[in-house]
Amino acid sequence: MRPLILSLSCLAVVACGGAKEQAARTPPVVTAAAVGTARFVDRIDAVGTARAREQVTLAAPMTERIVRINFQDGGLVRAGQVIAVLAQGQQTAALASAQARAQEAGQQLARLEELKRRGFATNALVDTQTASAASARALAAEARATIGDRVIRAPFTGFASLRMISAGAVVTAGTEIATISDISQIKLDFPVPETMLSALAVGQPITARAAAFPGEPFRGTIATVDPVIDSTTRAVMVRAILPNPRQRLKPGMLMTVAVESRPRTAPAVPELAVVGEGDARFVYRVERDGTVKRVPVRIGAREAGRVEVIEGLAPGQKIVVEGMVKLSDGMKVRLAGPANAAPAARAPAPAVAR
Repeated sequence: MRPLILSLSCLAVVACGGAKEQAARTPPVVTAAAVGTARFVDRIDAVGTARAREQVTLAAPMTERIVRINFQDGGLVRAGQVIAVLAQGQQTAALASAQARAQEAGQQLARLEELKRRGFATNALVDTQTASAASARALAAEARATIGDRVIRAPFTGFASLRMISAGAVVTAGTEIATISDISQIKLDFPVPETMLSALAVGQPITARAAAFPGEPFRGTIATVDPVIDSTTRAVMVRAILPNPRQRLKPGMLMTVAVESRPRTAPAVPELAVVGEGDARFVYRVERDGTVKRVPVRIGAREAGRVEVIEGLAPGQKIVVEGMVKLSDGMKVRLAGPANAAPAARAPAPAVAR
C-alpha cells in the first residue's frame, strides 16, 4: 500500500509541475485595437465679462425741475424717444421773443431792400439791417437749442434701467436719469495670455457659457484683439460678439470662454493605451508574428478619452489598449476573444490501484 501512495504522490507532483510550466509558457491575453483618426483642436480657456452692444447713461444737463418722465422700469425705448422733459417756461418765452424780433428784423430788411431798389436807401442801411436780421435769427436758434437741451431723448433703441427719479424732482447737472442698453448683441471681453496671442484671429469662433444657463453654449466670433498688452498681467484683452436675440444674456454677466484654433484630423489612440515613464510616452504595438513592440510616441491634444499621436504611429496599426502591465518588449501575446482563449488543461488520469 505504501508504494502505491508514493507513486500517486509522484504523479501529482509531476502533473503540478507540468501545469506550472505550461502556464509560464502561455502568452498573456491582451485587448488590442487599431489606431484610428479623430478631430483635434487647440483650446484656450478664459473667463470674461459681458457688456452691452451700446450703453449710455443719460444725465440732466443743468439744474432744473423735471416735469415729465416718459419710460417704464426696464422698458424698451426707441431711438429718438423722449425720456424726460425739464422745465422750460423761461426758455419758451425767450424763444417767442427772439422769433418776434427775427420776424420784425426780416420785415424791416425787406422794406429797405425795396427802398434801395427805388433809390431811396443806401447800401450801408441795407447791410446794417441784414446784420440785425441775422443776429435776431441767431438768438432764436439759441433759444430753440436751449429748449432742446431740456428734452432728453434716447440716442438708440434699447432697454431702460430701473427708474430712480420722479417727475417734480429738482435735479442738478449730471444727475443720472436713465441708462439705456442695447443688448441685441453682447460684447464679451476676456483676457488671454500673451503666449497664446498667435492662436487668436479676428473672425475666429468662440463658445461661451453662463452660470445662469448651465449646459447651454452661446456661440460667437472674435471681433477685436486689443493692440496693447497689459504690462502688469502680460495678457491681451479680446472682444467677441455674441448674438442675443432673446435678450437672455445681460451686461455684467461672468462667462467662461473657450476658443478653438488649428482644427485638424490626426492619428488617435485611447488614453489608457499610452504608458508614461518620466517625460517619455510609449505604446505597445502588436506585430504580425503576435509579439508586441514598445514604440515611443509624441502625443498632443486630448479629446473625449482619446489622445492625438503626433509621431510614432500610423492609422490602422494595432496597439494594446488593455493588459500593458504584464508586457515587455518582444513578448508573445494572445488577443482577447474566443479564438484566442487558452485551451483547458487536461487533468491527469487517475492511477489504478493494483
